[in-house]
Amino acid sequence: MPVEEFVAGWVSGALGLVLGHPFDTVKVRLQTQSTYRGIIDCMVRTYRRESVLGFFKGMSFPIASIAVVNSVLFGVYSNALLLLTATSHHERRLQPPSYTHVFIAGCTGGFLQAYCLAPFDLIKVRLQNQTEPRARPGSPPPRYRGPVHCAASIFQEEGPRGLFRGAWALTLRDTPTLGIYFVTYEWLCRQSTPDGQNPSSATVLVAGGFAGIASWVTATPLDVVKSRMQMAGLGQREFQGLLDCMVSSARQEGLGVFFRGLTINSARAFPVNAVTFLSYEYLLHAWG
Repeated sequence: MPVEEFVAGWVSGALGLVLGHPFDTVKVRLQTQSTYRGIIDCMVRTYRRESVLGFFKGMSFPIASIAVVNSVLFGVYSNALLLLTATSHHERRLQPPSYTHVFIAGCTGGFLQAYCLAPFDLIKVRLQNQTEPRARPGSPPPRYRGPVHCAASIFQEEGPRGLFRGAWALTLRDTPTLGIYFVTYEWLCRQSTPDGQNPSSATVLVAGGFAGIASWVTATPLDVVKSRMQMAGLGQREFQGLLDCMVSSARQEGLGVFFRGLTINSARAFPVNAVTFLSYEYLLHAWG
């Protein structure tokens, strides 16, 4: 089972994470808090209250963890294709897999990624939603002092199951979405590349960017549900389950609530996934 895909996935995931985390923070706050009037209002208020550092809350933990989970996605995807088609990454331009195989491999990677990601994503969302300004002498400390303290507090206050809040929504979000993600990328690369040749850097950038947008357009409704379920229990309403969260949110805020963060998700998705795929393909080519 080749390991290059896992290593390349980690590096590319870390690069994409650093580029996209500020946008992700704004997205999470828009989805879980009703105090903001829109993207610009959220960005301005975050900057004024918390400085530039406010946009990077919760990032140190994902660098070490979620980037590793990204390696699971790309590693499982590539190795699932190897099992389905008996062709390695470098042979797939000469013998392109069917889109059905690409979709199945992407869904498999998405399912396993969600399983590994759930606790890390929960901690990231909780830290991103801390809107306290930078600590000053005499000021009260934030609820969570960091990722380790956050994990320990959730475990103590909410039990082991608390670390998996929103896991079902995350799984339902990622499993089909990442199948669509890889199919979109493969289709765009093939449309712009002669048979048997590797796609150019420009093609990879564009295909990766649009694959990211396509996946987030599909994922945003369940992403909203996931974020709300993860924040439940912190002085907010407890949901009885995924369906209860969806029904309650729709009744109180209308169907438009499920598309909160779609604009910034799409704006973030293009550069983040363009860089992710370009670095991934470059590393595999360099090692090949």
